Amino acid sequence: MVEDTTHLLDIWVAGWAGCRGYETRKVGRFPAALRADTTGEWEYFAYDPSEPEFAELAAQTAEVPARVLTVLTNDVARYTFLGQQNGLHATSASQTMMIVDMETQDSEDPWLSDDDLRLETSRTDGVHHAVVRAGEETAASGRVFVVGRTAIFDNIVTSPTYQRRGLGSFIMKALAAQAFEHDVDSGLLLASLDGQKLYSHLGWRTVCHVLMLSTSDEGADLSVG
Repeated sequence: MVEDTTHLLDIWVAGWAGCRGYETRKVGRFPAALRADTTGEWEYFAYDPSEPEFAELAAQTAEVPARVLTVLTNDVARYTFLGQQNGLHATSASQTMMIVDMETQDSEDPWLSDDDLRLETSRTDGVHHAVVRAGEETAASGRVFVVGRTAIFDNIVTSPTYQRRGLGSFIMKALAAQAFEHDVDSGLLLASLDGQKLYSHLGWRTVCHVLMLSTSDEGADLSVG
């Protein structure tokens, strides 16, 4: 599977924003999303922008402390340096974009071996949700949104109390089963360091690194909450 990362970024932003109900727009050729539920400000995204493009995005980012510039790249050092030259500092460089061929994923609903746990699935405004509950407590959860033929997975979280019980894999499989209600051929997500191990085990592979820059300390894990 050969991919155009610029195109993948556009798809991921559309799906991530779809999962979270964010407004999006284009800034030149690059996507941006209004993070209404967290910072209340715009986050700009770019894959390997040129120096003039980076400078323009950095200038808009620097106008408001809560804004973030997220660069997808395999040259983190270059853009960290460019950020410093343009008044931004790196707030996160540990995440990666990952992709999977959905043909390699199980299309069947998974089953829970623990009788104390139950799976709940739902769909709201195009967003598919999967939640594993233990009584009234949420043990694990996640969501997926389909853009074209791509399923964008988001906010895959396991409660600390229920970690190391395979629930992350279970949620991913439950979401994949829901994604297959659509005609999908690939999956996309942004993964934290912990997530990268899980997703690699499930057949996902890394496309590039994710560098977040800001004038403040804004910019944390895009893959969760």
